[in-house]
Amino acid sequence: MSDLKIGMIGLDTSHATAFTKLLNDPSHPFYVGGGKVVMAHPVSSSDFKLSNSRVGPITKEVEQLGVQIVHTMEEVAEHCDAILIESVDGRVHLNQVSKLCKFKKPLFIDKPFCLTTSDARRIVELADQYETPIMSSSALRYAESLSRTLAIKDKGKIIGADCFGPMEIVDTQPGYFWYGIHAIEMLYTIVGSGAKHVRSESNGDFDVIVSEWQDSRLFSVRGNRKGNGEFGAVIHFEKGSEYVSINSSSKPFYASLLENILDFFKDGKTRVPLHETIEIIRFIEAANESKETGKKVYI
Repeated sequence: MSDLKIGMIGLDTSHATAFTKLLNDPSHPFYVGGGKVVMAHPVSSSDFKLSNSRVGPITKEVEQLGVQIVHTMEEVAEHCDAILIESVDGRVHLNQVSKLCKFKKPLFIDKPFCLTTSDARRIVELADQYETPIMSSSALRYAESLSRTLAIKDKGKIIGADCFGPMEIVDTQPGYFWYGIHAIEMLYTIVGSGAKHVRSESNGDFDVIVSEWQDSRLFSVRGNRKGNGEFGAVIHFEKGSEYVSINSSSKPFYASLLENILDFFKDGKTRVPLHETIEIIRFIEAANESKETGKKVYI
């Protein structure tokens, strides 16, 4: 089979360059075959400095990797087999999907999927309406160290987990939507959907989110804005606990994510259930609300 022609929307995140290098450079030590980024349309948000300050330099980097830069999203959709939505601002994803889903090309939506549960449900409704496959995921979901630990069979069932990571907060992506989403998605990778309620504590430098699932298991997510800047988890099994260091594998989690995205592009079957993606957005909404009110918030 010939390589899929992949389009990219956004170009205001480092993911755009990282993904293009992994897909377009066969000499890369972790090259991902099966598709190449051939066309891209840069998009940025004027009120989000981390978006508008990066779109120019990243567009140049992507163009130097052999990608054609075009003026509209529709042009990308017309000429490509599948699309990576890489706009770093989750507020714009619903609008982008509403324009792109009419082309019925598989869409991967990078984190955050969106910033409200209502937007998440609307994106899924549009995908159903136009029969357009969609998928969204944090790259940490596919970190090799996490996958290896979840493959353990001799320690019984998972009875709990404590995930952690850096949790920078920016104004335009409220609360835990910016960096908190990574550690939260790690938690969902470990246990799947089924959160009942959440409660958040924050003192400015650190956050802790505690959540009970419908089956009474308790889980936590810790976010650091000071000190430890690594991602990881402790997974508690019936017969012991396992520590997961996300950065302990030589293979970058971006490469593992892209392998799953390429498979999704080819068969149209999301590797992350859409009901779980919606619940993750609702979980973050509830955690944000709890952070502001100090109260337990039901999912």
